[in-house]
Amino acid sequence: MTSTRYALIGYGGAGRGIHSRLIREAGGVVTDVVARDPGRRMQAASDWPAVRLHDDVASLLASRDGQGGRSAGPAFDVVVVASPTPLHAEHAEAVAAVGVPFVLDKPIATSAAQARRVVAAAGSTPFTVFQNRRWDPEQLTLGAVVGRGELGEVHTFERRWERFRPVPRDRWKENDPVGGGLLLDLGPHLVDAATQLFGPVTAVSAHLRALTTPTEDDVFLELQHAEGGAVEGAGAVPGGVVSRLWAGSVVGAPGPRTRVLGRGAAYLVTTYETASEASPFEVLDADAPAGSEGWLVRGREKTAVPRAPGGHADFYRLVAAWATGEGPAPVDPADAVRTAEVLDAARVAAREGRRVEV
Repeated sequence: MTSTRYALIGYGGAGRGIHSRLIREAGGVVTDVVARDPGRRMQAASDWPAVRLHDDVASLLASRDGQGGRSAGPAFDVVVVASPTPLHAEHAEAVAAVGVPFVLDKPIATSAAQARRVVAAAGSTPFTVFQNRRWDPEQLTLGAVVGRGELGEVHTFERRWERFRPVPRDRWKENDPVGGGLLLDLGPHLVDAATQLFGPVTAVSAHLRALTTPTEDDVFLELQHAEGGAVEGAGAVPGGVVSRLWAGSVVGAPGPRTRVLGRGAAYLVTTYETASEASPFEVLDADAPAGSEGWLVRGREKTAVPRAPGGHADFYRLVAAWATGEGPAPVDPADAVRTAEVLDAARVAAREGRRVEV
């Protein structure tokens, strides 16, 4: 079976640390990389010895035909746009213009209007959106728990992505007032997780602050979902689920990562992914059995939940099937547009101090 070949636009933290790693894990190969920084070019050549390096997107796209080693075939099958957020729309439109299937990292644009323009510009060119957090073990396990009705009627979904970084990094993510900040960095994952589980958002309240950076590093969103959950078999209280979502960089004591409240039980995940994001609540996990992911909690009673199978590399396994016409797009770009609309509403809600309908 021939490996799917990828061209990466950008080989920084996302391009190398996430996309390249997951492509390898899924059995794909990176054949081309766009990077100007000498250090990143060296990293790409070391990671993928046969890689072709390009200075810009135009030269990458111009090189596609006739270099692939297959008879009259292209050099790569899929382009991955992993450049900084402010460049996503520009690079996506350039790739779409030549008809190459592509993966666009989240957020697909800095506003809902721009996101809609990206989808319109893509036209008939196939593309999907990198929402790898749909394949988080806790998200997969939670979806199974909710779908089985183990929580009863759900009324509240809470998720926190919090860390303690009182001295911020000196990067575009912290310094760019247009494309940086936690609302655009972590907000798309948080909102996508909530809507995937509990359906469309009808109204948003929000608090956004910049405590240590020029962009938001302290984010709180409250989403009102439409009545009826998105997970098959899930029950929700009349009026719909309320989601409360946090992202913070100056949080010395992070709260539970995920807490979902139903009339019959709660689902609780306290574990964070790195030691620097450890939660004091992790004492609850001291007796967690191997292969579990979180707890079903009923007051003082807790029961470990078996971890659902899957992981982030499954996104690229699905991309490989999609690229050959053997499966659907892993993520519908329309979902990313709806998420952008929620984030736009959050900015208005925070600025004007009111609840905003979506």
